[in-house]
Amino acid sequence: MPAASSVGDGVTVVEGATAGTGHAYAHVHAASGSSRGKGVEFSSQAKIHTTFTKTPDYFAEGRPYVVPIGKKGVLGALQELNEHLLQTGHKKIISDKVPTDWIGKEVAPGQIGLINHGGLPKLLTKPGRYPGFPLRNWWARSYEGVRGLSDGVINFRGLTVVQVSQNQAAVISDPQNKIFVLKNSGFVAYGITGSYDVLAIVDQTHLPHVVKDHVTGAILGRSLEVWMSTTTAPSSTKDCVAALFLDIPANNCAILQSGNDLELLPAGQYCITHPNVTLRGLYTLGENQFEMSTKNIFTLDKVPVRLKLYFKWQLDEPLKLATHGYETPYDVLQDNTQSILTQFFARLDYGSMIEQHSLVGSDNIENTEGSSQILDTLRTHAMDHLHAAALEYGITLKSLAVIDKGEIAGTMDKLTKRALQSQVEAANVDRDNSNKVKQEKGVPSVALMKAKAHSIRVPHREKQTKPIARFLSLALP
Repeated sequence: MPAASSVGDGVTVVEGATAGTGHAYAHVHAASGSSRGKGVEFSSQAKIHTTFTKTPDYFAEGRPYVVPIGKKGVLGALQELNEHLLQTGHKKIISDKVPTDWIGKEVAPGQIGLINHGGLPKLLTKPGRYPGFPLRNWWARSYEGVRGLSDGVINFRGLTVVQVSQNQAAVISDPQNKIFVLKNSGFVAYGITGSYDVLAIVDQTHLPHVVKDHVTGAILGRSLEVWMSTTTAPSSTKDCVAALFLDIPANNCAILQSGNDLELLPAGQYCITHPNVTLRGLYTLGENQFEMSTKNIFTLDKVPVRLKLYFKWQLDEPLKLATHGYETPYDVLQDNTQSILTQFFARLDYGSMIEQHSLVGSDNIENTEGSSQILDTLRTHAMDHLHAAALEYGITLKSLAVIDKGEIAGTMDKLTKRALQSQVEAANVDRDNSNKVKQEKGVPSVALMKAKAHSIRVPHREKQTKPIARFLSLALP
């Protein structure tokens, strides 16, 4: 999608959409200071007419030395301009020379001859040949060739002729540097007060810049920025955008922004020249599908889980998306999916994850046969929350599936192995601790038994020695 683009300064004549669809124009006011993901005031009131692409007709007010081309064509407009110049005391632009049919410069039917008369334009409007004599007819004059009456742009010595067809638009800067756009019409002007510069002739049905969806690659529309160079110093110029053209195909739309106001444009062809209007974005209103891989999601005991999901959705109300500060629906789905799944898995402990080792039985959320308890819970709880959250941003979530079952199975295998290792380690630790406890408990028991045995033997010896000593004492003289 393109970045927001400011559009040049000036007044415009715009005919609005040239190919509308059944969608209504909508206009909302976004609360100032709103940030991405935060709610703002939203009004769903639809307006029949758009306001951001409507500007007053440039020729509605009288402008000197400018004549629109009407039913009489270019020659009729030139005659009218010539009479206006004579009435205001200026030199005429149509020559009085009479053509011949035998010698001289040739002007064919459907052409006009151009003569430089001392720096001023003179036009040969009658077909025929114009001889180079008498000499006084060409004194201080030079023949500059011919141009077709059907040419899109004729610019000669201050005289400007512009005419465009049905699918074309001319971007023009007037003597006051005001920008206006001409569609399916034309005008002739004489630059006594300043020149009329034709910045571009645009084919509205074949704009060069294609705007694609950066995720799905679908074409959202086409655009063209017309630039104008402004002289700011004798040797310095500055470029700015004078007009922005949009070609929005069927079932797509665009959102324009002016200050805090947003406006929805349906399919059609538009030209924007108002300096306060920027293009917020182009969107498709059809169904979309895309895959998304979540970031690491941790369970209650900090075990990482990563999923790959398939979404099918449709953007129904683009203005809701824009008022919440999001540029694309994918940002909404990614942020809300990550948040909801994080809350979902954060309540699951390690043991419940291990018990669901049969997770590989099905990869579709809608297929409940053989699906695990985790996927059932994911469908009934987390996805319901995601659907409700998407509706807040004007998005209808139609289906969701887990498509990377191998990664999930691998994750669960890792979890199982880790659980078994933990159980073995825990059993080993318990066994070691039990042995140590038994050893520690056996030490005082052994000491106590030794002490008892020693206490029994010592008194017995004393009882045996006392009678022997008494006998010896009596037996000895």
